[in-house]
Amino acid sequence: MTEATTGPPAARLRAGDVLRVGGAGLRTRRVRVVLSALGIAIGIAAMVSVVGISSSSRADLNHRLAALGTNLLTVAPGDTLTGGTATLPTESVAMIRRIGPVRQACATGTVPDAKVYRSDRIPAEESGGLSVQATSLDLPQALRANLAYGAWLNAATARYPAVVLGATAAKRLGIGAVGPDVQVYVGGRWFTVVGILAPVPLAPELDTAALVGWSAATTYLGFDGHPTTVYTRTDDSAVEAVQAVLAATANPAAPNEVKVSRPSDALTARQATDRAFTGLLLGLGAVALLVGGVGVANTMVISVLERRAEIGLRRSLGATRRHILLQFLAESLLLSALGGVGGVLIGIAVTTGYATAQSWETVVPAWSTGGGMASTLLIGAAAGLYPAIRAARLSPTTALATA
Repeated sequence: MTEATTGPPAARLRAGDVLRVGGAGLRTRRVRVVLSALGIAIGIAAMVSVVGISSSSRADLNHRLAALGTNLLTVAPGDTLTGGTATLPTESVAMIRRIGPVRQACATGTVPDAKVYRSDRIPAEESGGLSVQATSLDLPQALRANLAYGAWLNAATARYPAVVLGATAAKRLGIGAVGPDVQVYVGGRWFTVVGILAPVPLAPELDTAALVGWSAATTYLGFDGHPTTVYTRTDDSAVEAVQAVLAATANPAAPNEVKVSRPSDALTARQATDRAFTGLLLGLGAVALLVGGVGVANTMVISVLERRAEIGLRRSLGATRRHILLQFLAESLLLSALGGVGGVLIGIAVTTGYATAQSWETVVPAWSTGGGMASTLLIGAAAGLYPAIRAARLSPTTALATA
């Protein structure tokens, strides 16, 4: 009875062996590896930082609006049927205050023929784009506005030539303090600056305005008493209901000539702009990733050409085509992973630095870092697949003969 002959055991390559062999190939070409990984790192860093900075900006905006409240509605005159500019009735603010869920209603009125100047020596056409607005005394409470310097108008100063400047208006006029001797030239007469507002996020139009009392605007500047913007705060649960009746309440005779809006509309527009900008930069990041992938493919193709002697020797010693394929594919994946990790770290660092400089909370969504790494590995697999297949197809004799 003859004994069955048995051949040598099939060669096996464990996962640890694959990583070790793949890593050895990278260590022997360090400069080329660093440059190829840098191409991928730039693309990943661009993607992570763009998403992170946009998310941090959006989170900061949401925090500020949450603190200010999103229950603010604004009422303004629209257009008449003939195409002219409508006006709100002088009693519109009082009528709006009678709506049950309304908690605060205040107004500003543009004084069209009045301009504000630092002195009476400045030419009339050099107004600096600043407006003069008559204002209600309760405006800061409704808009959550704060004073940077001085005090707000009161029942006494609202009747006399006193003015509160918006933040931008004060800068353009070169005024950084208040006092009895600090005056500006408004509508042909001197007004004393009693206060300077901090920036008002919910009403940025006030930043470029000089605000005077309603009575003073009527007495000294010829104001007609018609409000141009009514700011209305309501119960959070009644915003939609109040919005539906504001036009008819403000101007019962012509509700179609009234425009009603709210900050959430501006927030939606801001976020839509952010998304468009993010999409553009993500596209640039994708291009950078593509360039990095081409760099990885080029590195691996050259590596196969340079290492044909190694491939032939390994095949002669028993390595199968599958082993060679796994070796070069592992090199490509390790190279891409190196670039991906570096890109994620750079992207987080850029986001943190920018958010800190802007005094924002740093927000880097987990999906952006996870997606960045996943896209890196996909690029590595795609870029390394052809060189790995090409290396695996080399026969031992051909590889050794052409080395």
